[in-house]
Amino acid sequence: MLNVSGSPRIVVGIDGSPAAVDAALWAVDQAADHNLTLRLVYVVDTHDQQNVDPQQQARRLATADLAMRYALTAVESTEKPVTIEMEILQGRPVEKLLEAAGGATLLCVGARGLRHSTQGRIGSTAAALSAAAHCPVAIVRAHRPHSCSDRAVVIEIAGPASSDTVLQRGLDEARRRHAPVRVLTPARRHGDAAARWERRLDEWRRRYPDLDISAVPTGADTLDYLAAHGASLQLLVAGRQRPGGVTPLVGAPGNTALRDTDCSILLCEAPRAL
Repeated sequence: MLNVSGSPRIVVGIDGSPAAVDAALWAVDQAADHNLTLRLVYVVDTHDQQNVDPQQQARRLATADLAMRYALTAVESTEKPVTIEMEILQGRPVEKLLEAAGGATLLCVGARGLRHSTQGRIGSTAAALSAAAHCPVAIVRAHRPHSCSDRAVVIEIAGPASSDTVLQRGLDEARRRHAPVRVLTPARRHGDAAARWERRLDEWRRRYPDLDISAVPTGADTLDYLAAHGASLQLLVAGRQRPGGVTPLVGAPGNTALRDTDCSILLCEAPRAL
């Protein structure tokens, strides 16, 4: 099953899990709003190919085809005007998804894959993609737009190097969703530094006059804020170059902070070239 073009696209990893379907539904809204192609990609894991007989491989391909058709039906049911492509690949899932996302505008994956279906647990594939992808990555916990109207988009500003990029992406997401914005800023800001930050934030408020933008100095860290307020949030936007990296957000600490919430994570920068 293959229908691939070179048009700007959003790639969604499909694995047959409900979380992957949520990721596809989350992505179709993005694709429709930005006039992007939506590409659904399923990777048949062949790392143990030598031990797979032809009948077992045929069953794997049939399972992939069924999962893709289910995801396609869910996406088409939204009746959003998007071009949809589908691709079934064979190989190691992380490697193949990274290849499929080469040049993509966004890579979307579900927070819990089939192998990591425990409530609240982010799958290892999602964590690996978050660390290695060369495009923004969305880790989608759920797609329930009817319950999101009053839930905030939270933007983490962890340092000056990429704050404008992170802010703009987060504010654009909030505008799309008609959502309030909470900007997490370093707690220790004194004198001129605090004044400069307030002036910068006022400038962004002038650029986005339709948004409710509040600054929240974090006395501890982002994970503590998420643990305390996760139920009132729909999306966390953070930079790939955050101090400490993305692992705390997409690994066990982030799982604990966001357990039983629908708050997705958008990592909106690509890693620096080595």
